[in-house]
Amino acid sequence: MSRTHLLGALALAALLSACATTDSKSTVKAETRTQPRLVVLLVIDGLPQWQVTAYRDQLAPDGFRRFLDRGTWFSSAHYSHAHTVTAVGHATFLTGAHPSATGMLSNEWRDPATGASIYCTQDEAHSYIGHKTKKQDGTSPKNLRAESLGDVLKRVSPASKVIAMSAKDRGAILPAGKVGTAYMYMSETGHFASSTYYMKDHPAWVTAFNDARPADKYFKAVWKPLLAEAAYKQSVPDGQPWYSGAGKLPMTIGAGDAPGANFYGSLIGSPFSDVLTLDFARAAIAGEALGQDDAPDILAVSLSGHDYVNHSHGAESRISHDHTLHLDRALQAFFAHLDEKIGKGRYVVALSADHGFMPVPEYSQSRGQGGGRQNPAQLMARINAELSKTFGDGAWLRGSSGNGSLINHALVKEKNVSAAALAVAARDLFRKEPAIAHAWLKTEVKAGLPAGTPFAELLKNHYIDDLSPDIIIVPSRNWLISSWVGGTTHGTPYDYDTHVPIMFYAPGYETGRVDTRVSVIDIAPTLAKMLGIPAPAQSVGNALPKLR
Repeated sequence: MSRTHLLGALALAALLSACATTDSKSTVKAETRTQPRLVVLLVIDGLPQWQVTAYRDQLAPDGFRRFLDRGTWFSSAHYSHAHTVTAVGHATFLTGAHPSATGMLSNEWRDPATGASIYCTQDEAHSYIGHKTKKQDGTSPKNLRAESLGDVLKRVSPASKVIAMSAKDRGAILPAGKVGTAYMYMSETGHFASSTYYMKDHPAWVTAFNDARPADKYFKAVWKPLLAEAAYKQSVPDGQPWYSGAGKLPMTIGAGDAPGANFYGSLIGSPFSDVLTLDFARAAIAGEALGQDDAPDILAVSLSGHDYVNHSHGAESRISHDHTLHLDRALQAFFAHLDEKIGKGRYVVALSADHGFMPVPEYSQSRGQGGGRQNPAQLMARINAELSKTFGDGAWLRGSSGNGSLINHALVKEKNVSAAALAVAARDLFRKEPAIAHAWLKTEVKAGLPAGTPFAELLKNHYIDDLSPDIIIVPSRNWLISSWVGGTTHGTPYDYDTHVPIMFYAPGYETGRVDTRVSVIDIAPTLAKMLGIPAPAQSVGNALPKLR
Protein backbone atom coordinates (compact mmCIF):
# COMPACT_ATOMS: atom_id res chain seq x y z
CA MET A 1 0.00 0.00 0.00
CA SER A 2 1.37 3.46 -0.88
CA ARG A 3 2.01 6.07 1.79
CA THR A 4 -0.91 8.19 0.49
CA HIS A 5 -3.32 5.24 0.54
CA LEU A 6 -2.10 4.17 3.99
CA LEU A 7 -2.72 7.63 5.44
CA GLY A 8 -6.10 7.80 3.74
CA ALA A 9 -7.07 4.43 5.20
CA LEU A 10 -6.05 5.52 8.67
CA ALA A 11 -8.05 8.71 8.38
CA LEU A 12 -11.09 6.82 7.07
CA ALA A 13 -10.88 4.33 9.95
CA ALA A 14 -10.79 7.15 12.46
CA LEU A 15 -13.72 8.85 10.74
CA LEU A 16 -15.87 5.72 10.74
CA SER A 17 -15.07 5.12 14.39
CA ALA A 18 -16.11 8.67 15.26
CA CYS A 19 -19.34 8.39 13.28
CA ALA A 20 -20.26 5.14 14.98
CA THR A 21 -20.17 6.71 18.45
CA THR A 22 -21.84 10.08 17.89
CA ASP A 23 -25.43 11.23 17.65
CA SER A 24 -27.06 12.23 14.34
CA LYS A 25 -26.23 15.91 14.72
CA SER A 26 -22.57 15.11 15.38
CA THR A 27 -22.51 12.57 12.57
CA VAL A 28 -23.40 15.27 10.07
CA LYS A 29 -20.48 17.32 11.31
CA ALA A 30 -18.16 14.27 11.32
CA GLU A 31 -18.91 13.57 7.64
CA THR A 32 -17.28 16.90 6.73
CA ARG A 33 -14.07 16.10 8.59
CA THR A 34 -10.87 15.58 6.68
CA GLN A 35 -7.45 14.63 7.93
CA PRO A 36 -5.58 17.90 8.57
CA ARG A 37 -2.59 18.63 6.39
CA LEU A 38 -0.99 20.48 9.26
CA VAL A 39 -1.40 20.29 13.03
CA VAL A 40 -0.27 23.48 14.78
CA LEU A 41 0.42 23.42 18.50
CA LEU A 42 0.60 26.92 19.97
CA VAL A 43 1.96 27.24 23.50
CA ILE A 44 1.72 30.59 25.25
CA ASP A 45 4.30 30.27 28.00
CA GLY A 46 2.82 31.26 31.35
CA LEU A 47 -0.71 32.16 30.23
CA PRO A 48 -3.37 31.53 32.91
CA GLN A 49 -6.80 30.61 31.59
CA TRP A 50 -8.44 33.63 33.19
CA GLN A 51 -6.41 36.06 31.07
CA VAL A 52 -7.96 34.73 27.86
CA THR A 53 -11.52 35.53 28.89
CA ALA A 54 -10.97 38.53 31.18
CA TYR A 55 -10.28 40.82 28.21
CA ARG A 56 -12.69 39.23 25.76
CA ASP A 57 -14.31 42.51 24.79
CA GLN A 58 -10.87 43.91 23.88
CA LEU A 59 -9.74 41.04 21.68
CA ALA A 60 -9.33 41.24 17.92
CA PRO A 61 -11.95 39.45 15.78
CA ASP A 62 -9.71 36.53 14.78
CA GLY A 63 -7.02 36.02 17.43
CA PHE A 64 -8.08 34.32 20.64
CA ARG A 65 -11.67 34.88 19.52
CA ARG A 66 -11.20 32.40 16.70
CA PHE A 67 -11.24 29.78 19.47
CA LEU A 68 -13.79 31.47 21.71
CA ASP A 69 -16.31 32.27 18.97
CA ARG A 70 -15.71 29.62 16.32
CA GLY A 71 -13.63 26.93 18.00
CA THR A 72 -13.86 24.48 20.87
CA TRP A 73 -12.57 25.62 24.22
CA PHE A 74 -12.43 24.16 27.69
CA SER A 75 -13.10 26.48 30.60
CA SER A 76 -11.85 24.03 33.25
CA ALA A 77 -8.59 22.67 31.84
CA HIS A 78 -5.88 21.86 34.34
CA TYR A 79 -2.55 20.12 34.69
CA SER A 80 -2.57 16.80 36.47
CA HIS A 81 0.91 17.07 37.98
CA ALA A 82 2.25 18.85 41.03
CA HIS A 83 5.23 20.92 39.86
CA THR A 84 4.02 23.24 37.11
CA VAL A 85 7.08 24.55 35.28
CA THR A 86 8.07 25.03 31.64
CA ALA A 87 9.87 21.77 30.90
CA VAL A 88 7.24 19.60 32.57
CA GLY A 89 4.40 21.28 30.70
CA HIS A 90 6.14 21.18 27.34
CA ALA A 91 6.89 17.49 27.82
CA THR A 92 3.19 16.83 28.46
CA PHE A 93 1.53 18.41 25.40
CA LEU A 94 2.41 15.91 22.70
CA THR A 95 3.19 12.86 24.85
CA GLY A 96 -0.10 12.85 26.77
CA ALA A 97 1.97 11.54 29.68
CA HIS A 98 2.59 12.54 33.28
CA PRO A 99 6.09 13.45 34.53
CA SER A 100 6.26 9.95 36.02
CA ALA A 101 6.55 8.72 32.41
CA THR A 102 8.26 11.66 30.67
CA GLY A 103 11.09 11.84 33.21
CA MET A 104 10.76 15.62 33.40
CA LEU A 105 10.96 16.35 37.13
CA SER A 106 11.47 20.10 36.61
CA ASN A 107 13.43 22.56 34.48
CA GLU A 108 16.48 21.42 36.39
CA TRP A 109 17.10 19.02 39.25
CA ARG A 110 19.91 17.37 41.18
CA ASP A 111 21.17 13.83 40.85
CA PRO A 112 19.86 12.25 44.08
CA ALA A 113 23.07 10.26 44.54
CA THR A 114 25.68 12.94 43.84
CA GLY A 115 23.82 16.24 44.11
CA ALA A 116 25.09 17.22 40.64
CA SER A 117 22.89 19.66 38.73
CA ILE A 118 21.02 18.33 35.69
CA TYR A 119 19.24 20.51 33.13
CA CYS A 120 16.16 19.07 31.47
CA THR A 121 17.44 19.15 27.88
CA GLN A 122 21.19 19.13 28.38
CA ASP A 123 23.25 16.77 26.28
CA GLU A 124 26.96 17.50 26.17
CA ALA A 125 27.35 15.24 23.16
CA HIS A 126 25.70 17.93 21.03
CA SER A 127 26.13 21.65 20.42
CA TYR A 128 24.30 24.55 18.81
CA ILE A 129 24.95 25.03 15.12
CA GLY A 130 27.02 28.15 14.54
CA HIS A 131 26.80 29.28 18.17
CA LYS A 132 28.78 28.66 21.32
CA THR A 133 27.27 26.12 23.67
CA LYS A 134 27.58 26.29 27.44
CA LYS A 135 27.88 23.21 29.60
CA GLN A 136 24.19 22.81 30.44
CA ASP A 137 22.58 24.38 27.39
CA GLY A 138 19.63 22.46 26.01
CA THR A 139 20.63 20.62 22.85
CA SER A 140 18.63 17.37 22.66
CA PRO A 141 15.67 15.35 24.02
CA LYS A 142 18.02 12.80 25.62
CA ASN A 143 16.29 13.11 29.02
CA LEU A 144 12.77 12.77 27.62
CA ARG A 145 11.59 9.23 28.34
CA ALA A 146 8.20 9.17 26.59
CA GLU A 147 7.46 9.16 22.89
CA SER A 148 5.63 12.10 21.36
CA LEU A 149 2.87 12.48 18.81
CA GLY A 150 5.49 13.46 16.27
CA ASP A 151 7.42 10.25 16.91
CA VAL A 152 4.27 8.24 16.19
CA LEU A 153 3.44 10.29 13.09
CA LYS A 154 6.92 9.86 11.64
CA ARG A 155 6.75 6.13 12.27
CA VAL A 156 3.43 5.85 10.41
CA SER A 157 4.30 8.41 7.76
CA PRO A 158 8.07 8.86 7.28
CA ALA A 159 7.47 11.71 4.81
CA SER A 160 5.74 13.80 7.48
CA LYS A 161 7.67 16.61 9.13
CA VAL A 162 7.74 17.69 12.77
CA ILE A 163 9.15 21.15 13.45
CA ALA A 164 9.25 22.98 16.79
CA MET A 165 10.54 26.41 17.79
CA SER A 166 10.75 28.61 20.85
CA ALA A 167 12.75 31.34 22.52
CA LYS A 168 13.57 28.69 25.14
CA ASP A 169 15.46 25.52 24.26
CA ARG A 170 13.14 23.34 26.38
CA GLY A 171 10.12 24.97 24.74
CA ALA A 172 11.25 23.64 21.35
CA ILE A 173 13.11 20.42 22.13
CA LEU A 174 10.48 18.70 24.24
CA PRO A 175 7.49 19.19 21.86
CA ALA A 176 9.72 18.09 18.95
CA GLY A 177 10.13 14.67 20.57
CA LYS A 178 12.87 12.27 19.55
CA VAL A 179 12.57 12.50 15.77
CA GLY A 180 11.32 16.03 15.13
CA THR A 181 13.52 19.07 14.62
CA ALA A 182 13.85 21.86 17.18
CA TYR A 183 14.99 25.44 16.66
CA MET A 184 15.88 27.74 19.54
CA TYR A 185 16.28 31.50 19.74
CA MET A 186 19.88 32.46 20.44
CA SER A 187 19.82 35.37 22.90
CA GLU A 188 23.38 36.44 22.02
CA THR A 189 22.76 36.91 18.29
CA GLY A 190 19.02 37.15 17.70
CA HIS A 191 19.20 34.10 15.40
CA PHE A 192 17.34 30.81 15.53
CA ALA A 193 19.54 27.73 15.64
CA SER A 194 19.20 24.00 15.89
CA SER A 195 21.76 21.60 17.37
CA THR A 196 23.95 18.82 16.05
CA TYR A 197 21.50 16.29 17.50
CA TYR A 198 19.18 17.14 14.61
CA MET A 199 21.51 17.98 11.72
CA LYS A 200 25.02 18.99 10.74
CA ASP A 201 24.12 22.27 9.02
CA HIS A 202 21.02 24.42 8.82
CA PRO A 203 18.81 24.21 5.73
CA ALA A 204 18.98 27.17 3.36
CA TRP A 205 15.73 28.73 4.62
CA VAL A 206 17.08 28.99 8.18
CA THR A 207 20.34 30.55 6.96
CA ALA A 208 18.41 33.05 4.85
CA PHE A 209 16.16 33.98 7.78
CA ASN A 210 19.13 34.57 10.06
CA ASP A 211 21.16 36.42 7.43
CA ALA A 212 18.32 38.95 7.16
CA ARG A 213 18.82 39.73 10.89
CA PRO A 214 15.09 40.18 11.53
CA ALA A 215 15.57 40.78 15.28
CA ASP A 216 17.53 43.95 14.57
CA LYS A 217 14.47 45.82 13.33
CA TYR A 218 13.21 45.86 16.93
CA PHE A 219 16.29 47.64 18.26
CA LYS A 220 15.01 50.75 20.05
CA ALA A 221 11.44 49.71 19.27
CA VAL A 222 8.94 51.17 21.72
CA TRP A 223 6.41 48.91 23.39
CA LYS A 224 3.34 51.11 23.69
CA PRO A 225 -0.05 50.21 25.18
CA LEU A 226 -2.47 49.14 22.48
CA LEU A 227 -5.44 50.81 24.13
CA ALA A 228 -6.24 54.00 26.00
CA GLU A 229 -5.48 54.16 29.71
CA ALA A 230 -9.13 53.67 30.71
CA ALA A 231 -9.17 50.23 29.05
CA TYR A 232 -6.83 48.82 31.70
CA LYS A 233 -8.98 49.60 34.75
CA GLN A 234 -9.21 45.94 35.77
CA SER A 235 -5.41 45.54 35.85
CA VAL A 236 -2.84 46.66 38.45
CA PRO A 237 -1.33 50.00 37.38
CA ASP A 238 2.29 50.40 36.27
CA GLY A 239 5.13 51.24 38.60
CA GLN A 240 4.33 48.99 41.56
CA PRO A 241 7.18 48.61 44.08
CA TRP A 242 7.02 44.82 43.80
CA TYR A 243 7.74 44.80 40.08
CA SER A 244 11.08 43.36 39.01
CA GLY A 245 12.91 45.49 36.45
CA ALA A 246 11.22 48.05 34.22
CA GLY A 247 7.64 48.40 35.33
CA LYS A 248 6.04 51.00 33.10
CA LEU A 249 4.82 51.42 29.53
CA PRO A 250 5.83 52.76 27.08
CA MET A 251 9.10 50.81 27.20
CA THR A 252 12.03 51.08 24.80
CA ILE A 253 13.72 47.79 23.95
CA GLY A 254 17.50 48.00 23.72
CA ALA A 255 20.13 50.57 24.61
CA GLY A 256 23.43 51.79 23.16
CA ASP A 257 24.40 52.43 19.58
CA ALA A 258 23.81 49.02 17.98
CA PRO A 259 22.11 45.70 18.68
CA GLY A 260 24.09 43.37 20.92
CA ALA A 261 23.70 40.48 23.31
CA ASN A 262 21.95 42.58 25.96
CA PHE A 263 19.38 43.72 23.43
CA TYR A 264 18.76 40.25 22.00
CA GLY A 265 18.26 38.90 25.50
CA SER A 266 15.92 41.70 26.58
CA LEU A 267 13.85 41.28 23.44
CA ILE A 268 12.40 38.03 24.79
CA GLY A 269 10.38 39.81 27.48
CA SER A 270 8.46 41.92 24.97
CA PRO A 271 5.74 41.41 22.36
CA PHE A 272 8.36 41.66 19.63
CA SER A 273 9.95 38.29 20.44
CA ASP A 274 6.61 36.56 19.87
CA VAL A 275 6.19 38.25 16.48
CA LEU A 276 9.76 37.22 15.63
CA THR A 277 9.05 33.59 16.58
CA LEU A 278 5.87 33.58 14.48
CA ASP A 279 7.87 35.03 11.59
CA PHE A 280 10.25 32.12 11.94
CA ALA A 281 7.24 29.81 11.91
CA ARG A 282 6.12 31.40 8.63
CA ALA A 283 9.61 30.80 7.23
CA ALA A 284 9.43 27.16 8.34
CA ILE A 285 6.06 26.69 6.64
CA ALA A 286 7.52 27.97 3.38
CA GLY A 287 10.98 26.42 3.71
CA GLU A 288 9.76 22.95 4.69
CA ALA A 289 6.57 23.09 2.57
CA LEU A 290 4.53 22.23 5.64
CA GLY A 291 0.95 21.22 4.96
CA GLN A 292 1.48 21.06 1.21
CA ASP A 293 1.05 17.33 0.49
CA ASP A 294 -0.84 14.26 1.66
CA ALA A 295 1.63 13.53 4.47
CA PRO A 296 0.41 15.55 7.46
CA ASP A 297 2.93 17.66 9.36
CA ILE A 298 3.23 19.04 12.89
CA LEU A 299 4.37 22.57 13.73
CA ALA A 300 4.86 23.37 17.43
CA VAL A 301 5.37 27.03 18.29
CA SER A 302 6.07 28.08 21.86
CA LEU A 303 5.83 31.83 22.50
CA SER A 304 7.95 32.69 25.53
CA GLY A 305 7.45 36.43 26.01
CA HIS A 306 4.41 36.21 28.29
CA ASP A 307 6.31 34.12 30.83
CA TYR A 308 9.03 36.77 31.14
CA VAL A 309 6.44 39.53 31.51
CA ASN A 310 4.51 37.67 34.19
CA HIS A 311 7.62 36.76 36.14
CA SER A 312 8.58 40.41 36.34
CA HIS A 313 5.17 42.01 36.90
CA GLY A 314 2.53 39.36 37.60
CA ALA A 315 -0.36 38.31 35.37
CA GLU A 316 -2.58 40.83 37.14
CA SER A 317 -0.46 43.78 35.93
CA ARG A 318 -1.37 46.29 33.26
CA ILE A 319 1.81 45.30 31.43
CA SER A 320 0.71 41.66 31.28
CA HIS A 321 -2.79 42.74 30.27
CA ASP A 322 -1.35 44.69 27.36
CA HIS A 323 1.01 41.87 26.42
CA THR A 324 -2.00 39.54 26.19
CA LEU A 325 -3.59 41.95 23.71
CA HIS A 326 -0.37 42.11 21.67
CA LEU A 327 -0.31 38.32 21.57
CA ASP A 328 -3.90 38.34 20.40
CA ARG A 329 -3.08 40.59 17.43
CA ALA A 330 0.01 38.53 16.57
CA LEU A 331 -2.08 35.35 16.54
CA GLN A 332 -4.69 36.97 14.29
CA ALA A 333 -2.01 37.81 11.73
CA PHE A 334 -0.58 34.29 11.95
CA PHE A 335 -3.98 32.67 11.45
CA ALA A 336 -4.52 34.79 8.35
CA HIS A 337 -1.20 33.47 7.05
CA LEU A 338 -2.27 29.88 7.71
CA ASP A 339 -5.57 30.48 5.93
CA GLU A 340 -3.69 31.76 2.90
CA LYS A 341 -0.80 29.30 2.75
CA ILE A 342 -2.38 26.08 4.06
CA GLY A 343 -6.04 26.76 3.33
CA LYS A 344 -9.08 27.17 5.54
CA GLY A 345 -10.29 23.84 6.83
CA ARG A 346 -7.02 22.10 6.02
CA TYR A 347 -5.25 22.63 9.32
CA VAL A 348 -5.96 22.25 13.04
CA VAL A 349 -4.70 24.55 15.79
CA ALA A 350 -4.47 23.56 19.44
CA LEU A 351 -3.55 26.31 21.91
CA SER A 352 -2.54 25.87 25.52
CA ALA A 353 0.00 27.03 28.14
CA ASP A 354 2.74 25.23 30.02
CA HIS A 355 1.58 26.62 33.38
CA GLY A 356 -0.36 29.48 34.91
CA PHE A 357 1.02 32.05 37.36
CA MET A 358 0.87 32.82 41.05
CA PRO A 359 -0.17 36.40 41.84
CA VAL A 360 2.65 38.58 43.16
CA PRO A 361 2.71 37.97 46.95
CA GLU A 362 2.39 41.67 47.78
CA TYR A 363 -0.63 41.90 45.51
CA SER A 364 -2.25 38.96 47.34
CA GLN A 365 -1.47 40.63 50.64
CA SER A 366 -3.08 43.86 49.47
CA ARG A 367 -6.27 41.88 48.83
CA GLY A 368 -6.23 40.23 52.24
CA GLN A 369 -5.28 36.82 50.80
CA GLY A 370 -2.09 36.30 52.79
CA GLY A 371 1.12 35.15 51.21
CA GLY A 372 4.74 36.15 51.45
CA ARG A 373 8.29 35.56 50.26
CA GLN A 374 10.74 33.00 51.58
CA ASN A 375 14.40 32.97 50.59
CA PRO A 376 15.27 29.29 49.98
CA ALA A 377 18.86 29.59 51.22
CA GLN A 378 17.64 31.00 54.51
CA LEU A 379 15.01 28.25 54.76
CA MET A 380 17.64 25.55 54.22
CA ALA A 381 19.99 27.17 56.72
CA ARG A 382 17.28 27.12 59.41
CA ILE A 383 16.42 23.50 58.82
CA ASN A 384 20.06 22.41 58.66
CA ALA A 385 20.72 24.23 61.93
CA GLU A 386 17.86 22.35 63.61
CA LEU A 387 18.98 19.03 62.14
CA SER A 388 22.48 19.67 63.44
CA LYS A 389 21.17 19.77 66.99
CA THR A 390 20.12 16.13 66.67
CA PHE A 391 22.48 14.62 64.13
CA GLY A 392 25.63 16.71 64.59
CA ASP A 393 27.06 19.61 62.64
CA GLY A 394 26.70 19.51 58.88
CA ALA A 395 24.74 20.57 55.82
CA TRP A 396 22.30 17.68 56.00
CA LEU A 397 20.16 18.94 53.12
CA ARG A 398 21.81 19.58 49.76
CA GLY A 399 19.19 22.12 48.77
CA SER A 400 16.28 22.24 46.35
CA SER A 401 15.73 19.68 43.61
CA GLY A 402 12.58 19.82 41.53
CA ASN A 403 9.62 19.89 43.88
CA GLY A 404 11.52 19.23 47.09
CA SER A 405 14.86 18.80 48.81
CA LEU A 406 17.62 16.20 48.84
CA ILE A 407 19.37 14.67 51.83
CA ASN A 408 23.16 14.78 51.78
CA HIS A 409 23.64 11.03 51.53
CA ALA A 410 27.44 11.31 51.48
CA LEU A 411 27.36 13.04 54.86
CA VAL A 412 24.83 10.51 56.15
CA LYS A 413 27.21 7.71 55.24
CA GLU A 414 30.25 9.52 56.60
CA LYS A 415 28.67 10.12 60.02
CA ASN A 416 26.79 6.80 60.11
CA VAL A 417 23.42 8.48 60.58
CA SER A 418 20.06 6.87 59.84
CA ALA A 419 18.89 8.30 56.53
CA ALA A 420 15.30 7.38 57.37
CA ALA A 421 15.40 9.18 60.72
CA LEU A 422 17.03 12.23 59.16
CA ALA A 423 14.37 12.38 56.42
CA VAL A 424 11.53 12.21 58.95
CA ALA A 425 13.11 14.97 61.02
CA ALA A 426 13.59 17.18 57.96
CA ARG A 427 10.03 16.55 56.80
CA ASP A 428 8.65 17.56 60.20
CA LEU A 429 10.77 20.73 60.23
CA PHE A 430 9.48 21.73 56.80
CA ARG A 431 5.93 21.31 58.06
CA LYS A 432 6.55 23.91 60.75
CA GLU A 433 7.53 26.61 58.24
CA PRO A 434 4.88 29.24 57.34
CA ALA A 435 5.95 29.07 53.68
CA ILE A 436 5.35 25.31 53.49
CA ALA A 437 1.83 23.89 53.39
CA HIS A 438 2.68 20.21 53.04
CA ALA A 439 5.76 17.99 53.18
CA TRP A 440 6.03 14.26 52.60
CA LEU A 441 8.78 11.71 52.42
CA LYS A 442 9.60 10.38 48.98
CA THR A 443 8.77 6.93 50.31
CA GLU A 444 5.35 8.14 51.44
CA VAL A 445 4.50 9.48 47.99
CA LYS A 446 5.78 6.30 46.35
CA ALA A 447 3.65 4.11 48.61
CA GLY A 448 0.57 6.22 47.96
CA LEU A 449 -0.71 9.00 50.15
CA PRO A 450 -3.92 8.36 52.11
CA ALA A 451 -7.24 9.19 50.48
CA GLY A 452 -8.11 12.82 51.07
CA THR A 453 -4.49 13.97 51.26
CA PRO A 454 -4.19 17.32 49.46
CA PHE A 455 -2.84 16.96 45.93
CA ALA A 456 -2.28 13.21 46.36
CA GLU A 457 -3.08 12.38 42.71
CA LEU A 458 -0.94 15.20 41.33
CA LEU A 459 1.99 14.19 43.51
CA LYS A 460 1.66 10.56 42.41
CA ASN A 461 1.66 11.63 38.77
CA HIS A 462 4.81 13.65 39.39
CA TYR A 463 6.73 10.93 41.19
CA ILE A 464 9.85 9.62 39.40
CA ASP A 465 11.55 6.89 41.35
CA ASP A 466 15.15 7.63 40.37
CA LEU A 467 14.81 11.43 40.32
CA SER A 468 12.29 12.61 42.92
CA PRO A 469 13.78 14.34 45.99
CA ASP A 470 13.88 12.77 49.45
CA ILE A 471 11.41 15.28 50.87
CA ILE A 472 8.63 16.49 48.56
CA ILE A 473 7.03 19.79 49.48
CA VAL A 474 4.14 22.04 48.49
CA PRO A 475 4.51 25.75 49.32
CA SER A 476 1.75 27.54 51.18
CA ARG A 477 -0.81 29.27 48.99
CA ASN A 478 0.40 32.66 47.73
CA TRP A 479 3.89 32.07 49.12
CA LEU A 480 6.88 32.53 46.84
CA ILE A 481 9.94 30.45 47.72
CA SER A 482 12.61 32.34 45.83
CA SER A 483 15.53 34.68 46.30
CA TRP A 484 13.71 37.26 44.18
CA VAL A 485 12.69 40.42 45.99
CA GLY A 486 10.20 41.36 43.26
CA GLY A 487 7.99 39.66 40.71
CA THR A 488 6.53 36.19 41.04
CA THR A 489 6.70 32.64 39.70
CA HIS A 490 4.79 29.35 39.31
CA GLY A 491 5.37 25.67 40.01
CA THR A 492 2.72 24.60 42.52
CA PRO A 493 -0.39 22.39 42.35
CA TYR A 494 -2.69 25.33 43.20
CA ASP A 495 -5.31 26.36 40.67
CA TYR A 496 -3.54 29.58 39.75
CA ASP A 497 -0.69 27.43 38.39
CA THR A 498 -2.62 24.44 37.00
CA HIS A 499 -5.55 26.22 35.29
CA VAL A 500 -4.56 26.90 31.68
CA PRO A 501 -6.30 27.31 28.32
CA ILE A 502 -7.07 24.37 26.09
CA MET A 503 -8.59 25.69 22.87
CA PHE A 504 -8.97 24.10 19.45
CA TYR A 505 -9.71 25.44 16.02
CA ALA A 506 -10.69 22.23 14.23
CA PRO A 507 -13.03 22.60 11.23
CA GLY A 508 -15.55 19.78 11.00
CA TYR A 509 -15.77 19.24 14.75
CA GLU A 510 -18.33 20.51 17.21
CA THR A 511 -17.63 23.98 18.54
CA GLY A 512 -18.43 25.84 21.72
CA ARG A 513 -17.49 26.09 25.37
CA VAL A 514 -17.05 22.92 27.42
CA ASP A 515 -17.18 23.20 31.21
CA THR A 516 -16.24 19.59 31.97
CA ARG A 517 -12.90 19.42 33.77
CA VAL A 518 -10.21 18.13 31.42
CA SER A 519 -6.44 17.74 31.53
CA VAL A 520 -3.53 18.81 29.35
CA ILE A 521 -2.72 15.10 28.91
CA ASP A 522 -5.85 14.96 26.75
CA ILE A 523 -4.36 17.09 23.96
CA ALA A 524 -2.09 14.41 22.46
CA PRO A 525 -4.73 11.65 22.14
CA THR A 526 -7.16 14.21 20.69
CA LEU A 527 -4.72 15.23 17.98
CA ALA A 528 -3.80 11.59 17.37
CA LYS A 529 -7.44 10.78 16.68
CA MET A 530 -7.72 13.71 14.28
CA LEU A 531 -4.64 12.45 12.43
CA GLY A 532 -5.92 8.87 12.41
CA ILE A 533 -2.82 7.51 14.17
CA PRO A 534 -2.30 5.77 17.52
CA ALA A 535 -1.76 7.91 20.60
CA PRO A 536 1.81 7.94 21.96
CA ALA A 537 2.68 4.83 23.93
CA GLN A 538 2.82 6.48 27.36
CA SER A 539 -0.26 8.64 26.82
CA VAL A 540 -2.84 8.29 29.58
CA GLY A 541 -5.21 11.03 28.45
CA ASN A 542 -8.54 10.80 26.64
CA ALA A 543 -9.80 12.47 23.49
CA LEU A 544 -11.51 15.69 24.47
CA PRO A 545 -15.31 16.17 24.44
CA LYS A 546 -16.70 17.51 21.13
CA LEU A 547 -13.43 16.52 19.42
CA ARG A 548 -13.76 12.74 19.54
